[in-house]
Amino acid sequence: MFTVLKITISALVIGVITEIARRYPTVGGVIAALPLVSLLSMVWLSFQGTNPADISKFAMGVLWGFPATAVMVFIIAFMLKHTFPLSIAILVGVGGWFLCLKIQETVFG
Repeated sequence: MFTVLKITISALVIGVITEIARRYPTVGGVIAALPLVSLLSMVWLSFQGTNPADISKFAMGVLWGFPATAVMVFIIAFMLKHTFPLSIAILVGVGGWFLCLKIQETVFG
């Protein structure tokens, strides 16, 4: 039952953000950039009894992924601005995300 509640609340958050973005793209983008998924995940982990040390490891993983996510979003925004189709922009953006993670792992690993 808890899984259904998590899915429902998470879907509602995404739905609300999407509706805001549809009407006010910049505001929607700023809201979407909030660490809502990370925060929701930490709350769900806590409610499920996950110990704080593991939640801390999760938070550090989020930080580790942040630069790659920023690269991905930049690539997608840049490509869309230059009239590439969304599917291609996402594909290249995810490729940039993966490449950035590999570079981080090599340099800092």
